[in-house]
Amino acid sequence: MSRIPRIEKELLAKSRTIAVVGASPDPQRHSNAVMGYLIASGYRVIPINPTVESVLGRKSYPDLNSVPDKIDIVNVFRAPDKVMPTIEEAIKAGAGALWLQEGVVNEEAAARARQAGLPVVMDRCIAKVHATINRLKH
Repeated sequence: MSRIPRIEKELLAKSRTIAVVGASPDPQRHSNAVMGYLIASGYRVIPINPTVESVLGRKSYPDLNSVPDKIDIVNVFRAPDKVMPTIEEAIKAGAGALWLQEGVVNEEAAARARQAGLPVVMDRCIAKVHATINRLKH
């Protein structure tokens, strides 16, 4: 029996476009490795970082509201105390869901996102969850 919550499986199965807030061009950063994994897994990944023009060959946007396309999942690599503005942006941008990476725990921000109708995954690595789901399939 899988220990992956159904919401996580459903989000990864139905989503195509993932915005990575806090994306870094530095290959030593977890956000860079996760982005690479998601790209290799077939997702359209949009880096969100106001200080760089691109990450892994993808055009970077300064914020979620600058992204011209629909975002299925907002994947967040930010300090927990810096998450709330990202939540407000995700809501305003009409994102489909919020995924806070391992170590990113902010109950108030998660409650705000849920109140706005966004499914929330918190303190979980999207790449690890995806890899586990794929291992369980085979």
